[in-house]
Amino acid sequence: MNKKTFLILTTVVGMAVTSCKKENTVATSGHDNPLIANWETPYQTPPFELIKNEHFEPAILEGIKEQQKEIDAIVNSKEPATFENTIVALDNSGGLLSKVASVFYNLSSTDTNDTLQKIAQDLAPKMSEHSDNINLNEALFKRVKKVYDDYSIGGNEKTPLTTEQKMLLDNTYKRFVRSGANLSATDKDKLRKLNSELSLLNLKYGDNLLAETNAYELVIDKKEDLAGLPAEIIEAAAVEAKAKGKEGKWVFTLSNSSVMPFLQYSSNRDLRQTLWNAYQKRGNNDNQYDNKEVVKQIANLRMEKAQLLGYKNHAAYVLEESMAKNPENVNALLNKLWLPALEKAKVESSDIAAMMRKEGIQENVTPADWRYYSEKIRKERFDLDEQEMKPYFSIDQVRDGVFQVTENLFGLKFKEVTNLPKYHNEVTTWEVTEQDGTLIGILYMDMFPRVSKRGGAWMTSFRDQEMVDGKRRIPVISIVCNFTKPTADAPALLTFDEVTTYFHEFGHALHGLLSNVNYKSLAGTNVSRDFVELPSQIMENWAAEPEVLKMFAKHYKTGEVIPDELIEKMTKAGTFDQGFATTEYLAASLLDMQYHTIDKPITTDVNTFELNGMKNIGLIEAIIPRYGSTYFSHIFSGGYSAGYYSYIWSEVLDSDAFDAFKSTTLFNPEKAKLFRVNILEKGGTEDPAVLYRNFRGAEPKIEPLLNKRGLN
Repeated sequence: MNKKTFLILTTVVGMAVTSCKKENTVATSGHDNPLIANWETPYQTPPFELIKNEHFEPAILEGIKEQQKEIDAIVNSKEPATFENTIVALDNSGGLLSKVASVFYNLSSTDTNDTLQKIAQDLAPKMSEHSDNINLNEALFKRVKKVYDDYSIGGNEKTPLTTEQKMLLDNTYKRFVRSGANLSATDKDKLRKLNSELSLLNLKYGDNLLAETNAYELVIDKKEDLAGLPAEIIEAAAVEAKAKGKEGKWVFTLSNSSVMPFLQYSSNRDLRQTLWNAYQKRGNNDNQYDNKEVVKQIANLRMEKAQLLGYKNHAAYVLEESMAKNPENVNALLNKLWLPALEKAKVESSDIAAMMRKEGIQENVTPADWRYYSEKIRKERFDLDEQEMKPYFSIDQVRDGVFQVTENLFGLKFKEVTNLPKYHNEVTTWEVTEQDGTLIGILYMDMFPRVSKRGGAWMTSFRDQEMVDGKRRIPVISIVCNFTKPTADAPALLTFDEVTTYFHEFGHALHGLLSNVNYKSLAGTNVSRDFVELPSQIMENWAAEPEVLKMFAKHYKTGEVIPDELIEKMTKAGTFDQGFATTEYLAASLLDMQYHTIDKPITTDVNTFELNGMKNIGLIEAIIPRYGSTYFSHIFSGGYSAGYYSYIWSEVLDSDAFDAFKSTTLFNPEKAKLFRVNILEKGGTEDPAVLYRNFRGAEPKIEPLLNKRGLN
């Protein structure tokens, strides 16, 4: 998942920023607050070891103050409004605020604590007010509109704009209009109130979810209750227990790297159900962390805001600026895939029921049964056990494989550096260069779960690429994951799903690292939500290719390259369980659309709303949406509202795009160059449909996606 636009994302609980290991001494100058001072670190990366909790709020408030002065200078200029003195000046404003906020909100997701959460709550209405003060500034909009009209009504022949400049101008004008610039004074006040309320609710939703996730643990003290679990999963649970002061026992948590292996391998059906119930009841336990009312309030306020701005519903507002354009097009794609996916899932459910009956279980298939019996069927049908694969996927080998694929495609080199400050001692830092040594950017990688870090996987940035005085200012990019931790006896061994997640997030990182645009607001992943997943998802395709697997999949003990027989099993099982995977994903996408196409407030209970929505689409009881309402952080605190469909929309693109390589050669240099130049380097400087056609030479076809998922 891309997290480029998540600067108002959820904050999380845990360790203090000041707990970062001190790597070196970094000089700052001009201010006693290290966030405000000039950063004299290598590549001007954040001086994490100097930053304390108390530095954030004054630095952000100073950033707000400084940007407001910059806005006032634009508004009060005696010169006629031009592209440079208005549009570019606005894009360049807020440098300090952006610098500080990128550190604050990234740490709020990766290494937070109670103090940071409180700061985020205090800052949310102030940040919302500042944003509104810009977007609803009538004098500023008047200047923006003057420039927009100059170029849109007959053009401006004296100073014609480039395609990128036109996009910046168009985006700037639309941002003001979509933010309420044309509203009456009364409606502007209503909008300010809605924005402030939503900013706090988004934070509350994320805080509640993380608290619920961290609060639960399944403690096992009888060895027989570990039946079926692989040795490394048992060892990881013992390590977790020791860390929690429960040595001699085993602790399983609601982190994906803990709960999912348990559901997949534990032969204790009652314990599987217990852990599953805890997982799918997060935020739905009628306690202080309950999210049901928060969900209802967010959905209703988003609807109210959209209607205030002249849209039928929130989805119509969001999708106007996407490739999909409107909810009807999104639902058309989802429904086209829904029936074949559901039919395949029903067959899979019947297979599971048959195996359960063989074991004497007459009850219906439940969601807590699915992963366990699917794994047994996979082993029986394809002689493939996921545990067979994991020894070949140590995290360092996977990383080297990602690097090698990237070098083969785009000629990039990666060198670990140890002189950069880090916010946590588990983070690694890398220089990314061209073959000739030209520096492209800096990459942080943060790969393991901890209580101070929210769940999931994402890419973000500490600094976007832009041109400054004609020179490329390198981006500082980060990818964050929650992979299985190493144990005392073995390195971190990844599931193949985690391998593809690594490739996925690295695709996002490449989008940020290879950006080569003039204006920071158009850089890297600043593109429409249903286009941003193309660079990430296309990378997943290389992970499963036999030629690529042989590059990096080596046994962590023996160094043996993954055998052909195992690769063949993986290939044959490639579309196995895709009915389930596609159905649970589509169900979540449709749930997202159901919440965000309401045109009247939700008055019913959120559980009832979700249940009715799933009944209406015919979802079978053995499957629930990938994310339920009270733990669907993508859409309620993560920037994907009315946008969760974008993964499958982008998969149409990535399947078609990868076919350009697969049908020629896997590392076709001509296709790789076209993809880099037209997709990765261009950011949001042109219409994404045009960028895709420039790469592919044609419109995308849906057939490669259907083939990949086995739905045709």
